[in-house]
Amino acid sequence: MSITKHNWTKEEIIALYNKPMMDLLYEAASIHREHHDPNVVQVSTLLSIKTGGCPEDCGYCPQAARYHTDIEGNDLMSVSQVKAQALRAKSSGSSRVCMGAAWRNVKDGPEFDQVLEMVRTINKLDMEVCCTLGMITENQAHRLAEAGLYAYNHNLDTSEEYYKEVISTRGFEDRLQTIANVRKTNVTVCSGGIIGMGESIEDRAGMLVALSTLNPQPESVPINALVAVEGTPMEEEKPVEIWEMIRMVATTRIIMPETQVRLSAGRMNMSREGQAMCFFAGANSIFAGDKLLTTPNPDVNEDMKMFEMLGLNPQKPFTKVSQPQTVEAENSQFAPLGEKPKWSRPGHTIEKNIEASAKGK
Repeated sequence: MSITKHNWTKEEIIALYNKPMMDLLYEAASIHREHHDPNVVQVSTLLSIKTGGCPEDCGYCPQAARYHTDIEGNDLMSVSQVKAQALRAKSSGSSRVCMGAAWRNVKDGPEFDQVLEMVRTINKLDMEVCCTLGMITENQAHRLAEAGLYAYNHNLDTSEEYYKEVISTRGFEDRLQTIANVRKTNVTVCSGGIIGMGESIEDRAGMLVALSTLNPQPESVPINALVAVEGTPMEEEKPVEIWEMIRMVATTRIIMPETQVRLSAGRMNMSREGQAMCFFAGANSIFAGDKLLTTPNPDVNEDMKMFEMLGLNPQKPFTKVSQPQTVEAENSQFAPLGEKPKWSRPGHTIEKNIEASAKGK
């Protein structure tokens, strides 16, 4: 049985990533089979509960208010709307619902209370609930845990060095602090990144160093391929080649053997054969549904056909970690504190982000 290592270096990870493909695949697939059923893949549904209008300047994101994309914004969905979507996802084979809100950070108040009720509602449907809401404080993490949250997603996106070329409105250390706040609860951590943003292999390795040296390592690591959206600073980036995706998945599997590696954004550009190679390399989760927040995604029926063809079975909920208990709002031990944390604003400028925000003016 391979042992989880927490002191990977960038040089070691680059050497893994650059191995001859057949050697890399063999090592990754062997480790995958030690820790996971290779014929089981989790199906998750990503739901944008509040779309657009985000104040951040993430260069890849069409939801940033400063960029001129065709994204239609919407206010926070109602609990009944979210429940209906969750039931639909469950009937299609999803065991997990991931709710995303285009916020910089969570603020105590009626909207957060509404999200907590969404978490309670979905947990009672016997589905895993994940949220990605931006930065959160320790108290807010405890409130989400009480509601029955299974996982919190907060991606590192890329290496700490390249992060400064992607985002200027928040700091890398804020990402790590949010993960640390989640770790003070029983909520599992979901954190990964995006490839294809103009970064180097060294940057990809740097991101994996940051994730793998966390102790414990994240229970879930999404690997996204950039979907270049017109109007964003990264609209001209070339699509990620499938071989890059396979290498990234395989390397992630080797250095984080117990983690669920999530084949996330960018699957629209992947053939079934390419996806099958990713599953062989260690990916054991996909997002289903026609959209990933705002970008296109394969139809769930097509995914089920692919599963049948490959002999894959959808993972049942709470296979890795037991179902959390839901505490009703009136019995909560954690009251809203009205906190106003000082999340960082680095203040440097990214020329292509400024140019993209000025284009439509």
